[in-house]
Amino acid sequence: VQLVESGGGLVQAGGSLRLSCQASGFTFDDYTLGWFRQVPGKEREGIAMISPSDGSTYYIDSIKGRFTISTDSAKNTVYLQMNSLRPEDTAAYYCAADNGNGRYGPNWWEVYFTSYGRGTQVTVSS
Repeated sequence: VQLVESGGGLVQAGGSLRLSCQASGFTFDDYTLGWFRQVPGKEREGIAMISPSDGSTYYIDSIKGRFTISTDSAKNTVYLQMNSLRPEDTAAYYCAADNGNGRYGPNWWEVYFTSYGRGTQVTVSS
């Protein structure tokens, strides 16, 4: 499994960014895909995921209505559209894929996927 993120950067509060994750080495539609983020000194936490079976999406409360996860199966790519960015969204963002052996809670900080990319930094200035 290989996951390569791109699209991070520096943006002002209120702005937007779209993260992309190019996936390879596995059957894309068989895996649950998601995005995690981590700030220095804290554990990495899951923030969004998309189910391969029906495309259902799930978000942590702090990003609901602002971020959207989506996939393009033809391109084996996962996206995270981030709008109305806030300084507290500053973090390293990681694309992740799960083959069914991960953990899904019960809380978002307990979510664990079996594979992660190397991450891309998002910095939101106030």
